[in-house]
Amino acid sequence: MNRHAPLAAERALRAAPPHALPAALADVLRTHWAARSVEILLADYGLAVLQPVSAPEPAEAAVPLTGTPEGRAFGAQEPYAEAAGDEGVRLHLPVSVRGDRIGVLSVTLPGEPAPEEVRDLAEIAEMLGHHLLVADRDTDRYLHARRRDRLTLAAEVQWELLPGRACARPEYALGAQLEPAYDIHGDNFDWSASARDLTLTVTNGMGQGIEAALLTSLTVNALRNARRAGVPLADQAMLADQAVYARYRGEQYVSVLLMRFDLATGAAEVVEAGSPRVYRLRGSTVDRIDFEAQSPLGMFEDTPYVPQPFEVRSGDRLLIISDGVYATASPAGETYGERALARAVLATRLLPPADVPRAILGELPGHRVLPEAEDDALVVCLDWR
Repeated sequence: MNRHAPLAAERALRAAPPHALPAALADVLRTHWAARSVEILLADYGLAVLQPVSAPEPAEAAVPLTGTPEGRAFGAQEPYAEAAGDEGVRLHLPVSVRGDRIGVLSVTLPGEPAPEEVRDLAEIAEMLGHHLLVADRDTDRYLHARRRDRLTLAAEVQWELLPGRACARPEYALGAQLEPAYDIHGDNFDWSASARDLTLTVTNGMGQGIEAALLTSLTVNALRNARRAGVPLADQAMLADQAVYARYRGEQYVSVLLMRFDLATGAAEVVEAGSPRVYRLRGSTVDRIDFEAQSPLGMFEDTPYVPQPFEVRSGDRLLIISDGVYATASPAGETYGERALARAVLATRLLPPADVPRAILGELPGHRVLPEAEDDALVVCLDWR
């Protein structure tokens, strides 16, 4: 190994065709580290397993995220080494981009790597994450590797809208997850940050299947169009409302929560137009935050929207929960409800935001009547730093 290896890896990844990133990276690692095997594993949509890109059918060779060395590196976001018998040492390195966890790079080395070698390999794994995101524009190889099951058409539309499942900056950290991952109806989330503020939206289009997905797609793109035009938050809601009403004339509508945070002060403004609920963990206290409910987007023509002030403090955690979570019914007819949510928020308080949504959603199958969800379930977790 030499100190120029990360640069060689970067050049190889840049020069490789989008579908050939694994082979290009493997060549570099064999040349500079004498790597005996190189495998890229990507997290599936449901965040249940890691699936190897090289396998003809990735789902058949999936590695569980729990109880495995690969899953440990993914969850902790730290390199993890394990003995590989006569082959040497297998090093698992997290592949992520700005807090969004993509997968794991597993490299088998002939001997124990030095600390500086681990740092270089971790840097290469981070490079790989950026190149994988760019490659998704030109090849389906990595999207195919993430699929444990076939996505419905509605789910395909919804996943294409998402900005990612996590992101982090010095001011905040975000994590979000949708379930059932392979059969989404109308729930969605979106975020965008500038130098001065963070805008976060959660949407829930009425109905099911492709009609709900198309309704949500229209709403999300209308909100993005207004946001990118630089208009105030209330006007973003108003313009999206007009777009939905013009198409559906009040027969279909969308529940939306719009939030914009000033990154310097934590001062925020909120437009609540529907069903998502907001919970705040401050210290060891969980509170439900109630905003003035306004009409869902597209329900009426020319609806005015009024932003409400809100403030977050350093150390606050916000959870945005869809009705597919808090309204889930048990066999006795009891909804998941406030108490269960408060317990779940407290039980996950030590987890990073990227892990919290999946942990909360993981409790739902034990509560609901049917083994499969009848509605989308969505959780967004925001830590304010």
